[in-house]
Amino acid sequence: MGLWSRTTTIIKAKYSKLLNRAENPTETLDYSYEQMLEQLQNVKRGVADVVTAKKRLEIQTQGLEQNVVKLETQARQAVAANREDLARQALERKAAAQQQLQGLDAQVQQLADQQEKLVDAQHQLEAKIEAFRSQKEVIKAQYSAAEAQVRIGEAATGIGKGMADTGMAIQRAKDKTDELQARAAAIDELTTSGALDDLTQPGTTQLDRELAQISSNAQVDQELAKLKAEVGSGDGAAKALDSGGAAPAAEPAPAAAADPPAEQEQPADKPAS
Repeated sequence: MGLWSRTTTIIKAKYSKLLNRAENPTETLDYSYEQMLEQLQNVKRGVADVVTAKKRLEIQTQGLEQNVVKLETQARQAVAANREDLARQALERKAAAQQQLQGLDAQVQQLADQQEKLVDAQHQLEAKIEAFRSQKEVIKAQYSAAEAQVRIGEAATGIGKGMADTGMAIQRAKDKTDELQARAAAIDELTTSGALDDLTQPGTTQLDRELAQISSNAQVDQELAKLKAEVGSGDGAAKALDSGGAAPAAEPAPAAAADPPAEQEQPADKPAS
C-alpha cells in the first residue's frame, strides 16, 4: 500500500508539473470567465423557470377562485330552488376548491421567496463576474508585460533558448574554422618538411625539389656576382652622373714619338801630337 501511494504521488507530481508548463494564465483566466458567464446563464434560466412556475400557479389560483365564486352562486340557486342536495354538493366542491387555493397560495409564496433569492444570487454573481472581468484584464496585461520583459531580457543577455542556439551555432562555426586553419597549417608544414608529397607536381620527389632549389640558388649567386662586377666597373661614370656633371671625355690616344735627330758626325780625333 505504501509503494502504491508513493507511485501515485510521483505520477501526480509529474503530471502537475507538465500541466504547469502547458498552462497559459491568460487562457485559464478567459476560460474561468466563460465558466462564470455560463453559471450566470444557468441562474437566469433558473429564475425564469421559477417565475414561469409561479405564473402557472397564479393562473391556477385565479381559476380556483372563479370556481369558488361559481360554486357559491350555484349553492345559493339550489337553496332558492329548494334543492338542498344540490346546494350541499356545491358547497362541498367549494370547500375542496378553497383548500386547493390555500395550498396554491403557499406554493406561490414559496416560489416567490425562491425567485427573490435567485434574483439576489444573480445580482451578486453579476457583480462578481464584473469584478473578475476587470481583475482578469489587469492580470492579463501584467502577465503580458512581464512575459515581454522576460523575452527582452533573455534576448539582451543571450540566455533565451533562441539566443542560446545562436550562440552555440556561432561557437561551433568558430571551432570548425580554428580546426580547418590548424589543419591547413599542419599540411603546409608537412609538405615543406617533405613528410607529404605535393600532388600538384606529379613525378617529383623531395630530393628533386631540394636539388632544384640548390641549382636555383647557385644560378642566383652567379647572376649576383656578375651584376656586382658590372656595377663595380662603372663606378666613375655613375659618380659623375650622380654629381650632375657630364661624363669626362675620353682622352685622345698619345701620338707616335718623332724619330730622334741623327747624330752629327764628329770629326775623328786627331792623333795626339
